[in-house]
Amino acid sequence: MAAGRAFLGAPCSSLAAGARCLAFASPLPRNLTPALRCGVRGRCIASASSSPDSPPLPEPYVLTTPLYYVNAPPHMGSAYTTIAADAIARFQRLLEKNVIFITGTDEHGEKISASAEASGRNPKEHCDAISSSYRTLWADLDIEYDKFIRTTDRKHEAVVNEFYSRVLNNGDIYRADYEGLYCVSCEEYKDEKELLENNCCPVHLKPCVERKEDNYFFALSKYQHKLEELLTRNPDFVRPSYRLNEVQGWIKSGLRDFSISRASVEWGIPVPNDTKQTIYVWFDALLGYISALLDDGEQASLQQAVDHGWPASLHLIGKDILRFHAVYWPAMLMSAGLSVPDTVFGHGFLTKDGMKMGKSLGNTLEPKDLVERFGADAVRYFFLREVEFGNDGDYSEERFINIVNAHLANTIGNLLNRTLGLLKKNCKSVLAFDSIAAADGGLFRNKIENLVDKAKHQYENLLLSSACETVLEIGDLGNLYIDEQAPWSCFKQGGESAEKAAKDLVLILETMRIIAITLSPITPSLSLRIYTQLGFTEDQFRVLRWVCSCIIDMLYDSVLIYICSSSKIQSGIIRKCSLQSYMDQPQYFPEHVIIFSYVIRRIRNGEALKQAR
Repeated sequence: MAAGRAFLGAPCSSLAAGARCLAFASPLPRNLTPALRCGVRGRCIASASSSPDSPPLPEPYVLTTPLYYVNAPPHMGSAYTTIAADAIARFQRLLEKNVIFITGTDEHGEKISASAEASGRNPKEHCDAISSSYRTLWADLDIEYDKFIRTTDRKHEAVVNEFYSRVLNNGDIYRADYEGLYCVSCEEYKDEKELLENNCCPVHLKPCVERKEDNYFFALSKYQHKLEELLTRNPDFVRPSYRLNEVQGWIKSGLRDFSISRASVEWGIPVPNDTKQTIYVWFDALLGYISALLDDGEQASLQQAVDHGWPASLHLIGKDILRFHAVYWPAMLMSAGLSVPDTVFGHGFLTKDGMKMGKSLGNTLEPKDLVERFGADAVRYFFLREVEFGNDGDYSEERFINIVNAHLANTIGNLLNRTLGLLKKNCKSVLAFDSIAAADGGLFRNKIENLVDKAKHQYENLLLSSACETVLEIGDLGNLYIDEQAPWSCFKQGGESAEKAAKDLVLILETMRIIAITLSPITPSLSLRIYTQLGFTEDQFRVLRWVCSCIIDMLYDSVLIYICSSSKIQSGIIRKCSLQSYMDQPQYFPEHVIIFSYVIRRIRNGEALKQAR
C-alpha cells in the first residue's frame, strides 16, 4: 500500500453545523509496498482576473522552474525542481500571495533537431510529444502551475524579437567570427581551462568539437561592473550563499562576450536582422519567463508581458545552469532596460544509491514509475524531506520506503486513526467541546503554535526539509500527548476523567487539522484526505490560509463572525455572518474583527479584545 495515500481511506461526511459528528477513519496503516496508481491528479489553474467589485490583487509573486529541454522525456531531476517549486507556490498561496507559478519547455536548438531525427519525427512533432509528457507528469505529481510556456509559442517568438531589437538598439549586439571548443549537449562554447582530459565537457563527459562560425555576439563584458555591484548590493540575488561564491568567482575572473546566434542551426527563431541565422537557444529560452506572463489570445508585446508581473520573485534551477541565470540573464535584462529577478536559487543534483544516474549505468530513476508505485505524496515528501534544499541528495528505495512509512504512515496516519477510533468508541464520533475550550491555557497549545511559527519561517526561507521535520515534530507531540494522557483509561474511569479525555481527543484532532494545513505544500492530496477525515469539505480545504493554522473552533460552518469597522470598535457589533459566508466573499469585509468563542482577533493590526459571543 502506498504511504500517504491509502492509509486514510475514504472521506467522511461533512460536519454539519451543531452536529459535531465525525465519521470513523480507516483501519490502522500498513507498511509501504508498491500500489496502484493514485487516482487524485494535479490540477492546472489559470490566473484569474479580478472582477470590478473585487479589491485589487497584491503584487504578483512570480516563481519559475527552468524551461525544460525537450531532447528527452522528463527525468527525476526536472521533477525534483518542479516539486520544490510547487511546494513553495502552495505555501505562498497560503499566505494569500498573488502567485504566478511558471513552468514550460525549451524547444529550439541543434540538440532538438538531432533528437527528432533520431526518433523519426520532424522537430515540431517531437516537441509536441515531449512537451505533452511534461504536462502529464506534472499532473501525476499534483503540480499546480499557473502558466506553461513553450518556446515554440507565437507569443514567445514575438517577445524574443522585441527583446533582441531593444538590446541591438542599445549597442550591445555586434557581428564577429568565433572559433572555439563547442559542447553540443550544453549548446555552449567552453573555455579550455574548464574542460577535462581530451577536451571533455565536465557536465556531459563528452568531447567538445572545434567550431568556427560567423555569429552575432552579446557584449557581456560591458556589464562586468554592474553585475559585481548587483551581487554586492543584493547578496540574496544568488542562493544558497555557496552558489553566490561560485558566481562571484566567475565574474571576477573576467567576463567574455558570448555568441547569441547560430548559422548552422535551422530549428530556432530567426535573427530579426539576419534570417540566415537563428537565435542562440539560451538567449531565446530565458525570455520564456517573461513571455509566459502573457495571457492566451492577448496581443503579444514585451511591455505587456512585463506589466503582468515582472520581475520574477524566484527562479528555481539546477546548479548546472547557474551561469546562464546568474550572469548572462541579468546582463541581458540590464541591456534591455528591465529589472532583474529578486533571487536565483540553484539546487544540487540527485544520485541513486550514491552513484550518478545515467542510462549507460542502468540506474536511471523514472519519476513516472515512482508515482505509479508509491503515489505522488510519497514521492514529494521523500525528496523534499530527505534532500536539504540546495545540496546534492541521494535516493535509495529502502530509505524511501522506511522514511515514508515512519513519517507519513506511522507518525501522522496512526495519530489520526487512533484518535478517531477512540472518539467513535467512547463519544459516538461526537465532539463534546470546541477546540478553543479544549486548548484554553494549555502548555500543549503553546508548543504547537510555536512549531507552526517555526515551520512558517522555514518555508519562507526555502528550508523545505526543515519544515517537514517541524511538521513531524507536531505529530510526535500529538502522539506523546495522547500516550501520556491515556484517554482510553480516563474514559473507563468516567466522570471528570472522561470529560478531560473527551477534551484531549478534540485537542489531538485539532492538532491533526493543523498538520494537514502545515504539510499541505508538501503533500497536498494527503492533507486534503486528512481534512475530509475531520469532517470538512474539499471547498473548505481549498480556501485555507496560513492564519487558519492557529487553533480555532473546528465547527467551521457553525462559527459566527462578528464584523466591526475599525473606526467603530467601541460602538459594538454592527453585523454578523457565518464563517463560510465570510470565506466565500472576503472582499466585502476589508476591515473586520473576528470573534471565535470568547476571543476577538483584530486581523488588521493584531490588537486583542474580549467580548462574549
